[in-house]
Amino acid sequence: MEHEAMALVRAFSDALNARDVDGMMRCMTHDCIFENTYPAPDGTRYVGQADVRAFWQDFFHSAPSARFETQEMFAANNRCVMLWKYEWTDKQGAQGYVRGVDVYRIENDLIAEKLAYVKG
Repeated sequence: MEHEAMALVRAFSDALNARDVDGMMRCMTHDCIFENTYPAPDGTRYVGQADVRAFWQDFFHSAPSARFETQEMFAANNRCVMLWKYEWTDKQGAQGYVRGVDVYRIENDLIAEKLAYVKG
């Protein structure tokens, strides 16, 4: 189970870095949940394919240079945890980054939940 969970999360992450929203959504359940890191302290919760898809479409439109680097990943039972670094270049050309962690819950070989947390 752990190997399959990590392979699924890698496929999702690869699609994310390719800005392939269709590919990302194929990795998620129909009733998926995504909790973003903003605004603090709890972030915004998106429920269902339509809401999660809309978030990522808006995200890629507003952050065309966004890139996530996986730093570490591990899985246990139906959970997968990924440590990541998110890098971007803003409209003025300044580069920035934050580090964070995602906690995934897998159901029926798909991502049912992606909870994102960030340092800072």
